[in-house]
Amino acid sequence: MRKRIRYPKEACFISTYRCNAKCVMCGIWQKRAGEGKEIGPSNLKKLPSCFKRINISGGEPSLRDDLPEIVEALRSKSRKIDISTNGYLTEKLVETGRKFPDTAFRISLEGMQELNDRLRGLKGGFEKALESIEELRAAGVGDIGLSIVISDKNKNDLLKLYRMAVEMDLDLSSSVIHNSFYFNKFDNRIENIEGTIIEVQKFIGELLRSKRKNIRLRVKDWGRAFIDYGIIKYIKGENRPIVCSAAKDFCFLDPYGNIMACNGSDEPWILGNIKNESFDRIWFGDKAREIREKVLQCRKKCWMVGSARPAMRSKPWIPVLWIIKNKIKLSIGRDILNEK
Repeated sequence: MRKRIRYPKEACFISTYRCNAKCVMCGIWQKRAGEGKEIGPSNLKKLPSCFKRINISGGEPSLRDDLPEIVEALRSKSRKIDISTNGYLTEKLVETGRKFPDTAFRISLEGMQELNDRLRGLKGGFEKALESIEELRAAGVGDIGLSIVISDKNKNDLLKLYRMAVEMDLDLSSSVIHNSFYFNKFDNRIENIEGTIIEVQKFIGELLRSKRKNIRLRVKDWGRAFIDYGIIKYIKGENRPIVCSAAKDFCFLDPYGNIMACNGSDEPWILGNIKNESFDRIWFGDKAREIREKVLQCRKKCWMVGSARPAMRSKPWIPVLWIIKNKIKLSIGRDILNEK
């Protein structure tokens, strides 16, 4: 008997494919993106009020002149809204943060100053990101964090960035380079696999030993450790720690109104378009069932925050037991990557 499909718990609104950065691991900025075709707040109001979290991403969301209106439209749809940004357009971010201080902001950095600006192709990007953090805090925003896309190019700055985040009392989320239609990249690869795994393993150890004064961030560090364990498995070409639940527990909405299963497939897996149909008709329709079958057959083994976090929430005992087991391993000096 098939499991009954329920509303998704998480969603990502890809607000635009336009971007002011030219990241080496992401070619989104090379896409032809027409500003006039992007959906607005009136379309977003068609989403159901069922979500625990909606992430607003891009491209660069702060290039949307109506970002505050987008946040306002989504607030009634989700318990939590977070914005993924490179932090360069400080004034636009602060305008949104001042209106909606309970919005979370995740600012992308690829390492310390020189490396970040080189990898992101955004001169002065590191300093502008720090300025945005300072100004968002002054505006009353309480949930601010950093994020990094791990590769062999920035592996040696991973712990440096984490320690800076701890010093600044910021969350740090991590992902790893992927290839997909969304990133407009199909040539990303890690050349130095062994060296990258060693650095990620060090990072996992530090996360599990977290001594943050903020208990909430300390517990989040433990959860991040499990995500980075999944990153190591992805780098090694192994299966995900928890199976993917794309088009079940989560979905993506692109700038033009397409409801998609995920952002990791080689081509968009589109369930329907919210401009033309209701969300219910799309989510519970025949095309959605067809896409869910594709997800079941998918062999890409993606492990990104957008798909990892819903998977962890659907089977919480898996990360919890892994965290307990590996904290014990660390305390007695055993290798956390040894599955025995």
